Amino acid sequence: MKYDFTSIIDRRGRDAIAVDVLPNLLGPGKEVHVKDGLDMIPMWIADMNFPVVPSITEAIIERASHPAYGYFRIRDEYYQSIIDWHEKRNHVTGLKKEHIGYENGVLGGVSSALHVLCSQGDNVLVHAPTYIGFTGTLNNNGYHIIHSHLKKDEEGIWRMDYEDMEEKIVKNKIHCAIFCSPHNPAGRVWERREIERAMELYRKYDVTVISDEIWSDITLKSNRHIPTQSVSADARNRTIALYAPSKTFNLAGLTGSYHIIYDQTLKERIVKESSLCHYNSMNVLSMHALIGAYKPEGHVWVDELKEVIAGNVDYACDYIEQHFTGVTVSKPQGTYMLFIDCEAWCTLHGKTLEELLLLGYEAGVFWQSGKAFLGEWCIRMNLALPFSRVKEAFERLDRYVFGA
Repeated sequence: MKYDFTSIIDRRGRDAIAVDVLPNLLGPGKEVHVKDGLDMIPMWIADMNFPVVPSITEAIIERASHPAYGYFRIRDEYYQSIIDWHEKRNHVTGLKKEHIGYENGVLGGVSSALHVLCSQGDNVLVHAPTYIGFTGTLNNNGYHIIHSHLKKDEEGIWRMDYEDMEEKIVKNKIHCAIFCSPHNPAGRVWERREIERAMELYRKYDVTVISDEIWSDITLKSNRHIPTQSVSADARNRTIALYAPSKTFNLAGLTGSYHIIYDQTLKERIVKESSLCHYNSMNVLSMHALIGAYKPEGHVWVDELKEVIAGNVDYACDYIEQHFTGVTVSKPQGTYMLFIDCEAWCTLHGKTLEELLLLGYEAGVFWQSGKAFLGEWCIRMNLALPFSRVKEAFERLDRYVFGA
């Protein structure tokens, strides 16, 4: 490989939540005591433990070398980088500068869209399991969440329940839905026919869609991201799509995402709403980071990243199937997160999920409870680490947790 996905980076003391809060993940006064001789492996919060593509660093350094950081205008190169990226990665045509708008973060974009589309107290349809960020954004802004639960088919693949979705839309008078594509935390990369059917349902009941597509670049093997707006002319104008380079290139600490909205009236209303707080403003280094990320080097880097993550996913899922009786997982088709179901194991061993989590922490494997994602017996696990770290983590889980 051209780029480095094997070096173990020491992130301690470098402002990384993923490592600097350890071993205090359980909260104040509940410090975890990791077994002697074992270090701590961060496998919880969704950022990556790989060095970024050098073109990002170079772009930031080049701009930072100029000693003035005053007010600035967004470069045309920023917009063109986004247009070119989506054309090459997602086969998007017809995307123009006027369709693109800045957002401080995807959740900020979700919040602005909700304020435009809903009144406080309105019901909003969301699939479950549910990304914890959606839950917080909806609850904090006074909206009611109506969950439509995904169901696993006979092959263990998460699927939308269209009958349940329709029933919930009608019963709860829903006119706004949040769609997650690829899905977090289930890791589903939706097929075109699945998105078409969902969008036809939303068209039937005049539901406007907020589509979080932040994971769209991280699809594994033969799976391909289908932009929600691409499945029909109606979907193109019914959807507020939200993207960011932050998940793809590990840039969450720089802040910066963007929306794609084709309907002019909807676009103007979203932009107006986003501006009202006077804090939805781009950082100049964030702009240059995106430009650096979306260069040709970024395309190569992402393709190699996907290959590394696919290998980690195969190893983890095979290891679970072969060694952890009572633990199941639907192999993710995208993202770098596992959502593992431990109910049978906990029942067999008389353990609560919290007790299981603690066993992992004590082995130095810092994973994340799935309860906040509506996975009552689930654990969410980050695989965006060098393979040597993933291998070490699962060997520890075998020795000290599931096989102990």
